[in-house]
Amino acid sequence: MASISRNLRRSLAPDRLRRLHLLLSQHPREYVTAECHRPVVLHKRGPDILHDPWFNRGTAFSMTERDRLGLRGLLPPNVVSSQQQIDRFMLDLTRLQKYARDGPSDTYPLAKWRILNRLHDRNETMYYKVLMENIEEYAPVVYTPTVGLVCQNYSGLFRRPRGMYFSSEDRGEMMSMVYNWPADQVDMIVVTDGSRILGLGDLGVHGIGIAIGKLDLYVAAAGINPQRVLPVMIDVGTNNEKLLKDPLYLGLQEHRLEGDEYVSVIDEFMEAVFTRWPNVIVQFEDFQTKWAFRLLQRYRKTYRMFNDDVQGTAGVAIAGLLGAVRAQGRPMIDFPKQKIVVAGAGSAGIGVVNAASRTMARMLGNNEVAFESARSQFWIVDAHGLITEDRADIDPDARPFARRKAELGHQGLSEGASLVEVVKKVKPDVILGLSAVGGLFSKEVLEALKDSSSSRPAIFAMSNPTKNAECTPGEAFEILGEKAIFASGSPFHDVDLGDGKIGHSNQGNNMYLFPGIGLGTLLSGARVISDGMLQAAAERLASYMKEEEVLQGIIYPPISRIRDITKEVAAAVVREAVAEELAEGYRDMDARELARLSEEETIEYVKTNMWSPVYPTMIYKTD
Repeated sequence: MASISRNLRRSLAPDRLRRLHLLLSQHPREYVTAECHRPVVLHKRGPDILHDPWFNRGTAFSMTERDRLGLRGLLPPNVVSSQQQIDRFMLDLTRLQKYARDGPSDTYPLAKWRILNRLHDRNETMYYKVLMENIEEYAPVVYTPTVGLVCQNYSGLFRRPRGMYFSSEDRGEMMSMVYNWPADQVDMIVVTDGSRILGLGDLGVHGIGIAIGKLDLYVAAAGINPQRVLPVMIDVGTNNEKLLKDPLYLGLQEHRLEGDEYVSVIDEFMEAVFTRWPNVIVQFEDFQTKWAFRLLQRYRKTYRMFNDDVQGTAGVAIAGLLGAVRAQGRPMIDFPKQKIVVAGAGSAGIGVVNAASRTMARMLGNNEVAFESARSQFWIVDAHGLITEDRADIDPDARPFARRKAELGHQGLSEGASLVEVVKKVKPDVILGLSAVGGLFSKEVLEALKDSSSSRPAIFAMSNPTKNAECTPGEAFEILGEKAIFASGSPFHDVDLGDGKIGHSNQGNNMYLFPGIGLGTLLSGARVISDGMLQAAAERLASYMKEEEVLQGIIYPPISRIRDITKEVAAAVVREAVAEELAEGYRDMDARELARLSEEETIEYVKTNMWSPVYPTMIYKTD
């Protein structure tokens, strides 16, 4: 509640930056110089630079740079601006994308990904400039939903290695392997074991595509320096029989490790990366449910890490749920009164329920009675129906939310009740889909939602990729009309309802939160990523939209604002880390100085430390 109050009381006094200016004068080297304008010292010259996408800028090298770096004569003589380079690339893109396919199975979005990937391979700065300036168009290409296609076809798409691969065959060698990565500083790692990629299941080593896509958004949205990010694949085998028999598969063709053997591989990896880069942040991505929670609890109090599927998805869902309350014309403090039916009891579903119940409990006083009250607002339905305490072998993570026998009688429900039965009896304010079952919110389910106790029922069809969404916005608005609130995990177009009315399709994607969580953790120097920091991020996203937008049913901002959203979320994370005394500072800004910053000063601090895609000054130095 404290961070909600802080976010809702943002002062705009004109002298707000006075203390920041004092700090600027005290820290000219680390604070005044924007992250993107720091010079780069190179130990290479000539063709080695042109073949390195981190430093290559092609025909944009000036003549003095060509002389200084041994490039004169290796490039056409005409020097062009970065904008001219982008204009030329965009012209080529529109001409080439229709011809860039590798046969009929290579879809149009995959063709776009292929062209962008080629640019990434030769000039990273230009790649990120194109991505950031066209983020609404290209975020769905480098991230969901196209990244799902990329992962499904990764062995065939593989052209140039990107990131690092640790496998079960590397046991005992990871501590030395980690030094094979050329960067002496890594700020952000996204790691996966490929066991549950989006809603596509076990894709083995192909899962590296999701780590690459996530880090593209860390750079584009959060301004993490691309030279300090590292995608990682931990290959412990695959249980995907198709991949096990595929002669072109690039991963280990053996069944997955289990039990203590599996944990020992992840333990060795974590020890290795934090030994070389003690301040790195590790985001776990697309680990199957049985490992997602276990690994999160194993590491979160020791390392700077979080699990995006459990915690990021939960935060975005909470922001949307709080937004839905606002869209009903009620204050966010009424959130604990919402009745929520959740379809899906995997890592994402249980993660959302845990986080949402904690949010409710905080609003109710954060005591045992508050937690019990919050728990009673959720009905979880999995593939076997409603989860109750009568179920045999109930998942330990779902057990706290199993409906009690005493509750079931007056509700007219029983163990295993279907989703449509539960919606009819509960009359929920919200149905939340995290099931990875496309079309689960059928016409019958949506019809049942007409009897919701809310005048504006909310439908969250959050499963990715697009084909796994529980319903489309068209289906939701057709049955429930203009009063419905709709959000999905993958992008959909708004729905024209006629008479000038629009049914808004909100994309409740994790990209709104995980870049800000990572950036805020980095800039605060927090020792760990606490529940409070995650909560502050979700609450800032929830309060980001203006009141008039929310009342129209717009509960998430457009992707075009992602850089600004991330800046605000990161600032909220920094301030919460300071409040919890977890912050240790970043560069020359120590914890005491962070504590002196106002909200607006903190936002300015975050902005200054965000990398932008501009060509830096390059200085050659012999080894």
